[in-house]
Amino acid sequence: MSISEVIQNAITWFAWGGLGLAGITLISFITNWGIKFRLTGATIFTLLLSASCWAFEKSYTPPVVIEGYKYAPIVYDNGSDLVVAQAEDNFPQEAIEPTLQQIASNLKGGGRNGVVVTVRLRRLENVASGISKPVILGEVLRDTKSGITIKKTQENLNSNQNLIDESKNETGLNIHDTEKSI
Repeated sequence: MSISEVIQNAITWFAWGGLGLAGITLISFITNWGIKFRLTGATIFTLLLSASCWAFEKSYTPPVVIEGYKYAPIVYDNGSDLVVAQAEDNFPQEAIEPTLQQIASNLKGGGRNGVVVTVRLRRLENVASGISKPVILGEVLRDTKSGITIKKTQENLNSNQNLIDESKNETGLNIHDTEKSI
């Protein structure tokens, strides 16, 4: 059972439980039971749980999974325009692009305010004893506003915004299209 199904079931159970408790609470006030205020609290809490589950269900989006992806932890995210993931020493070449695509696709807009985010995959290479240098394995650009991801190559390393604009013109994508990969 997926998280979406669990939440949907929880909404139903909490809503019916809250309505049932509301009925019992109403009866307790009419008959002047001693537990009427406890029932009031339980009823409100149950209905609040139902509303919270409903709000979570509406806002939840499952992560994108791309075939060929290999786990690479994010080691740096400035919260704006740069995300860096760390690859293992024996990271397979064929997993670089799917890994970058998955990391870029799972970026949330948040405080990025529609900027173009550079997503890098790097590996640390030992230069001398205790000294290492980062080696960039691959890079993609993610336009968080339109949802477009573009692979960076050596020819277009310096022109982020021009690359995004050219990509939109070539593919004919509308700025409101989301989750498009090029």
